[in-house]
Amino acid sequence: MDDLIFTGNGRVICEEFKHSMQLEFDMTYLGKIGHILGIELIQNEADIFICQRRYVREILVRFNMLNSNPVRNPMVPGTILSKDDAGIPVDTTKFKQAIGSLMYLTITRPDLMFGVSLISRYMANPKKSH
Repeated sequence: MDDLIFTGNGRVICEEFKHSMQLEFDMTYLGKIGHILGIELIQNEADIFICQRRYVREILVRFNMLNSNPVRNPMVPGTILSKDDAGIPVDTTKFKQAIGSLMYLTITRPDLMFGVSLISRYMANPKKSH
């Protein structure tokens, strides 16, 4: 086994489990988890917060959008998308990769789901307007 993540209802039960595992297996305890599957975990005594800041940055770099203008709304109000048959075609593969990356981002940002599902309708024939 490569990695093991465990959790419990209290510090005592976690310590007991960790100790029993160290007796049975050659194990190195690396401390509290910081990242898993692109999701950052921020823990304190009372709460656990999750976010994908690093993943968002990777997406922006990958699709050359690091210097894009930020907006407060996931989708600009009043935006209407259409097939745009006469529009400028874009790389279908790259468009699909962007949609997939954004879909994964909705794990921690469900507010993006409407916009992502809306633009995913155009994966077969994406245009620059999409």
